[in-house]
Amino acid sequence: MNSKTTHASSSPAAARKPFKTWHLSMMALGLAIGAGFFLGTGSAIHQAGPAVLVSYLLAAIIVVSVMLALAELASSLPSTGSFSSYAEAGIGRWAGFTIGWLYWVMLIMVSGLEVTGAATFFVGWFPGVPQWVIALVIVVVIGGINLLAAGQYGEIEAWLSMVKIIAIVGFLCVGVFLVARTALVGPLPGHEGVLQNVLGHNGFAPNGLSGIAVALLAVITSFGGLEIVTIAAAEAEDPRAAMASAIRSVITRILVFYVGSVLLLTALLPWDSEAMKKNAFAALLEMAGVPAVGTIMEVIIFMALVSAFSANIYASSRMVYSLSARDMGPRWLLGAPAAEKAHAHTVVEAALEDDEAVLAAEREGDIAAGRTPKRAVGLVVALALLAVLGNWYLPDTILTMLINAIGMVLLIVWTFIIISLMRLHPTLERSGSLVIRMPGWPWLPWVVLVGLAGIAALMLTSDEGRSQLVSMGALTLIIVAIYFVRQLVSSRATK
Repeated sequence: MNSKTTHASSSPAAARKPFKTWHLSMMALGLAIGAGFFLGTGSAIHQAGPAVLVSYLLAAIIVVSVMLALAELASSLPSTGSFSSYAEAGIGRWAGFTIGWLYWVMLIMVSGLEVTGAATFFVGWFPGVPQWVIALVIVVVIGGINLLAAGQYGEIEAWLSMVKIIAIVGFLCVGVFLVARTALVGPLPGHEGVLQNVLGHNGFAPNGLSGIAVALLAVITSFGGLEIVTIAAAEAEDPRAAMASAIRSVITRILVFYVGSVLLLTALLPWDSEAMKKNAFAALLEMAGVPAVGTIMEVIIFMALVSAFSANIYASSRMVYSLSARDMGPRWLLGAPAAEKAHAHTVVEAALEDDEAVLAAEREGDIAAGRTPKRAVGLVVALALLAVLGNWYLPDTILTMLINAIGMVLLIVWTFIIISLMRLHPTLERSGSLVIRMPGWPWLPWVVLVGLAGIAALMLTSDEGRSQLVSMGALTLIIVAIYFVRQLVSSRATK
């Protein structure tokens, strides 16, 4: 394993990998700070009340554990297929197919969410412009950037992530000032005190367990996006350092950005107000008495949403390319002739078995050579145009639909990730390949699985959560069925 790693790092293709450690660190902080955070946090509070902190606590414990599991796998076995490759090697080929395509479908839905959020902000500034027109412009421009500037994507995304971080820090500073001002001087005119906002309005948990359960969908969606870092890790110069930085970023982001923002919002705004439901961040900034601050924040949020959309194009194109390279998707998506050769094993299996021939073939592909998989990007951009149709036909309801659906997909994907770790960890340990070890082994993965099952059970307590659980479970079964049908057709064709 060590000799194989040396060969890989010294190859010309490896030297051309675009991402550096600081790129991955900034992406870890910025990728998930998009629509799920800016547009989903207020919605979650509106559904659960101040008890949304319970939702965030449950989701935070799980997402940190999942990222620790991914850090162990990605640092030891970097692959563009990431958790799809790990599921294939650890559980079975059907699992790699299922989780890869399920996550790809989710990324397409996320793309629609980001485009919708950005278009909504723009229409707020220029009411006469149709929302679907703005969405179309965003899809075309960002799609073109992903096609023409893929080699510089890491640098661009890192700086755009910095804009998001500055925006959150600015929001936190304004929020802390308002809380201090309320405590020392009293509530602002037209607003209530902190205790009234938190404990008034029917109490801390006005909607009970049902509200907490429904809010979990929006909260989990807010945490979605960090998985993209493990996809990008395969193109990083130093996967070990990149994963270590990503883990530190996750913990910092949860404690400071998410929890801090929720505390400030629940302290300063009533959970059942229209402002909380529609645009909580902007409403809080307006309380500072400088209207321009709210507008500036909206511009930054617009930029963050566009950046997140670009990241989703990156991740979904790499995932579908990896699926095709492993003979799980359409072969025409592969650009380089060398990559068209069907692999006898997955890249992860090859690494475990020290199969240098398979690894060499993988390094000859488009992605490893630093080239953009243009056909895969083109497919994703074409599908993102469906989001434009969503803006055209369902401009007021598409956000809620997508947020709920994405949250349930993440629950399923995270379950596959934990099971993959449980199956691969002993092999990695025996081979001496472990670079980053997940703490709490072997009990923590079981705790996470129980937690995921508990969240699914909570979903059953509400009509909305129950419908999403059933629909996403059905989608998963459909993808599994498609895999076995493909296998049956393939086996008959070879006879």
